[in-house]
Amino acid sequence: MAFLTTFYAFLFYFAALVFVSGVLFKITQYARTPAPLKIPTTPAPTTTSGVVLRMMREVVLFESLFRGNKWTWIFGWMFHFGLLLVTLRHLRYFIEPVWFPIELVQPFGIYGGMAMIVGLTGLWARRFLVDRVRYISAPSDHLILALLVLIGISGLLMKFVFHSDIVEIKAFFMGLYAYDFQPLPSDPLLLLHLFLVALLLIIFPYSKLLHAPGLFFSPTRNQADNPREVRHIAPWAQQLEQK
Repeated sequence: MAFLTTFYAFLFYFAALVFVSGVLFKITQYARTPAPLKIPTTPAPTTTSGVVLRMMREVVLFESLFRGNKWTWIFGWMFHFGLLLVTLRHLRYFIEPVWFPIELVQPFGIYGGMAMIVGLTGLWARRFLVDRVRYISAPSDHLILALLVLIGISGLLMKFVFHSDIVEIKAFFMGLYAYDFQPLPSDPLLLLHLFLVALLLIIFPYSKLLHAPGLFFSPTRNQADNPREVRHIAPWAQQLEQK
């Protein structure tokens, strides 16, 4: 028991370090990458407020995906919205007292887990059934989808079939804040679930999952379509002109 508690404590310390440092590094890299051309995907807004509104529609509604393929949009939106509910539901393990909005979302988080798995199943099936998507699918794409599906299934199994002591689980994670390791339940399914979550955090900054923050740095989305009204000069080009 002591070994498992210590192992998982340091595993999550390591996973959190890799996740935070990796994501910050990539965001910094994205922010410093030159965008010398005006390349917004048309039809595009011509004002900054229009760009913000467009970005909000993209993040919340997946507007471009809706226009591209309705089936992919349905499964993609189900997965992402379900993941959001699941994430909000799991916040209760990391805060004390639990905020009232998090209490309200608890029953919906269960349905979010179901929607997450259905969405992932549809997205995964697409990589086998659609020829052009199957052709460009790499082994890493299937492995990431498998990892996410296993996380979702193991979480639902702990909810409906193999129950774990959620009080001890919360005590374990709250103890990590103060380096006060509390005993972690030794349920095999719980240990598998936590290991998969830690693995997801570790690979996140180095996988296609990084499209989450990367969307905000996409020139095709974050640029206004005003090449005639405003001369666009990349920062590195401005430095050359000054010289």
